[in-house]
Amino acid sequence: MDDRLRVAALAGLSGIAGSFAAAGYTRQFVVAPVDALVVRATPGAIVAWMITNVGEEAHVLHVALAVGIAVSVLGAAAVAGRAVAERGDARLAGAGLAGVLAWAFTTLATDAPVLALAAAAPVAVVAGVESWSLGAPSHDPGRRRAVGSIVGALGFASVASAIGWYRTAGGDDAQPAASGARPAAVQQQLEAAGDRELDLAADDVPGLVSPIGEFYNVDIAQFDPEVPDDDWSLTVTGEVDAEQTVDFADVRSRPTEHRFVTLRCVGENLNGRKLDTAVWTGTPLKPLLDAADPGGDCGCAMLRAHDDYFVQFPVDALENAFLAWGMNGRPLPKSHGHPVRVLVPGHWGETNVKWLSEIELLDEELDGYWEQRGWHGTGPVNTVAKLWDDTRLSDGRIEVAGHAYAGTRGVERVEVSTDGGSTWTDAELSDPLPGEDVWRQWRHVYEPDGAREVVVRATDGEGQRQPQERADSYPSGATGWVSKRIQP
Repeated sequence: MDDRLRVAALAGLSGIAGSFAAAGYTRQFVVAPVDALVVRATPGAIVAWMITNVGEEAHVLHVALAVGIAVSVLGAAAVAGRAVAERGDARLAGAGLAGVLAWAFTTLATDAPVLALAAAAPVAVVAGVESWSLGAPSHDPGRRRAVGSIVGALGFASVASAIGWYRTAGGDDAQPAASGARPAAVQQQLEAAGDRELDLAADDVPGLVSPIGEFYNVDIAQFDPEVPDDDWSLTVTGEVDAEQTVDFADVRSRPTEHRFVTLRCVGENLNGRKLDTAVWTGTPLKPLLDAADPGGDCGCAMLRAHDDYFVQFPVDALENAFLAWGMNGRPLPKSHGHPVRVLVPGHWGETNVKWLSEIELLDEELDGYWEQRGWHGTGPVNTVAKLWDDTRLSDGRIEVAGHAYAGTRGVERVEVSTDGGSTWTDAELSDPLPGEDVWRQWRHVYEPDGAREVVVRATDGEGQRQPQERADSYPSGATGWVSKRIQP
């Protein structure tokens, strides 16, 4: 391997590992801002293709690309330092230059000068060691020097990475940490949801409330903002007569509600699992908007977040919106938008902005994050019945089951066909949860007679049936009847 390539690779990996040991898997990790840049710079057509064809694993690819870029930049700093050392007896100057360049890059990327030292120091050390070898006796074999530097750098990277993973695993996702009993009102709602659940033989169909740790989670980037309660505020700006700013204590002091709300990801496949429900604790958004006194021509609002995400809504869609700070009786986890996120009934999950920071009221419509990338806006969600499980019962019959969801329209009916859609039977439905934006479980049992093509479809509360024609998630969410061939 070429000496300069070896220096770049070892210094880059060591610098990444040092940053990871100091910052953990947070936005202060040097890879995080690079990853955010990669996400922003990726053309919309590629984003849509990756979501549709690769799915959640696409995150791994863009993080890997971000790691490669960061390694290259830090490695280039070490090569520059070594180049200085080659000009004469300037080994220390070369190591110093490498460290300063690495520190400058990390500081600019993360705005964390102290933590940047954790990346800069290993880069300087690698550059210094390699520079010192330039003056080694001619009888010192180059291979021995190379092996020594490789072993040393990889050993450091391994130890530093282990420290970083330990720091990351030891972090609590909820801020502040959840403790004590849930509020009585939430506990009553959780118990009421349990009473409404169907008695299913299936193990693979979730209940009517999803545990926090199992609730699906999708973000534009891999590194979530860390926003302490005391640092959070929400401003209402734009076409208003009186700008409003509230902090976390202000929001918590407002009338509190506990709502069942279901979220579904627009990028999931037709029978995917990115569909969940929780009891959310918060307060209505409308009084805050009313206090800002929007102008008469104000027809839409741009909602912005601490991770630079932004979504545009018609103002009318925010009439029943909700500022949530709790989830299933616990503080809202960081990964779900701590301290405060917005929930807009009946709209796709990605439009329910996490880490909410600003609502700008506008007199003209602007494209949001996903519209700029070719998706068709903020909702409403499509009606869907999911076929998530088939189970053979002790009497030989087969139970098929799943969930159905239609946003604020509600689910009125789920039908099942066991002959590929020729004939239909009404499925058993769970009693509706209280709330305007919730899912329902469904269940059907049939006598097997050879292999069957089982098809399910839902009808919403307005009498509109789930469309038969299949369509991919891009650009308006997956549609079609869900089917599965089930062997007896």
